[in-house]
Amino acid sequence: MHLLIDGFGGDGEKMKDEEFVYNFLDVFPSEIGMNKISEPHVTTYHGPKEEDWGVSGFVLIAESHISVHTFPERAYVNIDVFSCKDFDNEQALARIMERFSLDQTKHWVIGRGLDYSRPKSRIPVSRGQAKAVLSGAG
Repeated sequence: MHLLIDGFGGDGEKMKDEEFVYNFLDVFPSEIGMNKISEPHVTTYHGPKEEDWGVSGFVLIAESHISVHTFPERAYVNIDVFSCKDFDNEQALARIMERFSLDQTKHWVIGRGLDYSRPKSRIPVSRGQAKAVLSGAG
């Protein structure tokens, strides 16, 4: 399962704070039933345009990863929760909205890793079919 979130109208002070983002990534995995396997990595980025700066971070979880990219000057945050294990995406979204004080979100839930979790149900794909899919043909 992959939860992608674009968050708008959030608390710019929180989005500026590396410690806030670190703490979020440190505790959030266990709150949604995931298993953290690394310490969060968080850094501040300053882009060529003054308003393009922000705090970015990620944490590896046994189930995959969680990443955060903030844009404090725009009160915008982008968060991905990627897991090969199902989780309560509505609860995760509510927690994220509360933590970042978001007014509004656009979000998507995508099923991912499903073939991996049921390897016997794999559909065989020939090299030719794989090349066509990867190149956008067919």
